[in-house]
Amino acid sequence: MNRLKSWAGAVRHNYERIVSRFESGVQLLERRYTPLGRFSPGPFEGWSFLWQPAVLGFVAMGLILAGCSYTNSPFKLNYPHTWFFGEPVTAQSVATTSETKFLLSIVFVYGGLLLLMRVWLRLAEVMKLHPGASLKSLWWMLLIWATPMIVAPPLFSRDVFSYAAQGEMTSYHLSPYILGPFSLGSTPYVNAVDPLWGNTPAPYGPFFLFLDGSIDKITHHHELATVVGLRLLEVIAVAMIGYGIVLLARGMNRDPGEAFVLSAMNPLVLLTLIGGAHNDAIMTGFLVVGIALAVQRHPVWALFFCSCAAAIKAPAALGLAFVAWTWLGPKASVRQRIKPILIACAVTGTTLAFWTGLAGFGFGWVQNLLSNGTVRSWAAPATGMGMAITNTLHAIGLHSLGLAPVLSITRFIGLLAAVGFTVWLLLNGERRGWVRSLAVALLLFVELGPVVQPWYLAWGLVLLAASYQGREHFWLLALSITGPFIGIPGGRQLLAGLVHSNPLLIALAVAVLGGVLVLPMGRWTQWSWPEHELEVSA
Repeated sequence: MNRLKSWAGAVRHNYERIVSRFESGVQLLERRYTPLGRFSPGPFEGWSFLWQPAVLGFVAMGLILAGCSYTNSPFKLNYPHTWFFGEPVTAQSVATTSETKFLLSIVFVYGGLLLLMRVWLRLAEVMKLHPGASLKSLWWMLLIWATPMIVAPPLFSRDVFSYAAQGEMTSYHLSPYILGPFSLGSTPYVNAVDPLWGNTPAPYGPFFLFLDGSIDKITHHHELATVVGLRLLEVIAVAMIGYGIVLLARGMNRDPGEAFVLSAMNPLVLLTLIGGAHNDAIMTGFLVVGIALAVQRHPVWALFFCSCAAAIKAPAALGLAFVAWTWLGPKASVRQRIKPILIACAVTGTTLAFWTGLAGFGFGWVQNLLSNGTVRSWAAPATGMGMAITNTLHAIGLHSLGLAPVLSITRFIGLLAAVGFTVWLLLNGERRGWVRSLAVALLLFVELGPVVQPWYLAWGLVLLAASYQGREHFWLLALSITGPFIGIPGGRQLLAGLVHSNPLLIALAVAVLGGVLVLPMGRWTQWSWPEHELEVSA
């Protein structure tokens, strides 16, 4: 036992040393590749500089918009009549687009992503060291950054087209809990749906189906207008996230400006929740407002908003559990907590029944919650472990055991671990901060679940923005800047394009991506580093 404790201590020490060195390396790279050494370090000069990151972020988003606007961009669906620009007249015309445009599409999008990450990281560090930024200015900056994503076609995912088809099904009283989008037959709604989900019933709650079907009716069953309506719904939801995180930060005596930048202006939120038009934005918006109301001692309203979030996507039900358990404070006994739990069950049941009645399709969504398990990706540790074990067994000649049973075991272990950690976080939430514990629990359910999609990470990261402690700030930043790259298309095409293109195209691609890394971003970025850490060049 002593040897085991000694080994565990050594592992923890080495882990902390590696993370510390990684953090120092990131800081060193930022200082080395941000040519700010020409400026003498000086005191913080106020918030008049905010126009600079606003412009730089808009340029970054504009590069992404330009890159995905080409006809055969790999970052969007290239199918006729799925957006207002950048789409082929016929599907065959995709192949006729020049190799130059294809390569520029990839370089512009990756260049924009790198610039956006640099600007946001520096802005987040300034906000951490210098609280008190004008929220009005930050709201304007959010609008400026988000505008290209509002205009852009759906990026990195085709899920919004599935939403539109499910909205059409809902408006015609075809149950999305029983049938898949392909049940609509030969209609424009079906053409853009990913075949992987064509015959898959929806795992979304009745509140989302009600909103989805209502938008389809408002647009008079026009498929492109329905997609636009869903995009605008996600924009409103991100605004709701911004409003809720300010309430939450104030309730926790945190700087609302920093929390706003870390959540609503998070690249992961802008690129996947607005750019990808994922309904996770609605769920997260209702959840963060609900948690903010709970912190400000409005528990019944908090339960209502969290119930609405759960009626969009089920993982938000974790918020209900944490709100009910912490209602009476840290000194309450288990017996005293029974009453709040019963009230939570009553509010949740009433809210779900209300939205279920409006949608009209019952509770069939509950049995569809694991439908995304058909996706097999190395990004999910539980799934990646199953695939690695299967490949190893096949390599040594054991072909009798297929992938499906191994995945069932590893995914069950992952889910069991997530539940176990969440119970521990719930029971110790008031000691370590229950909002922070809820954020970590949501992230654990993503990381240990069968599928890890980047937009899933927003559930926990938004709450962590107003509640993080210590090194969690580093992991919040790390997940936010790496999340958009999970499964993003174009990397292989970029390398192939650089290898096979002519030297002028290679030089242009390298110049754009390299220039983004060394582009001076202004004097304001030095305020994100304490003076004694700044290195001034001679």
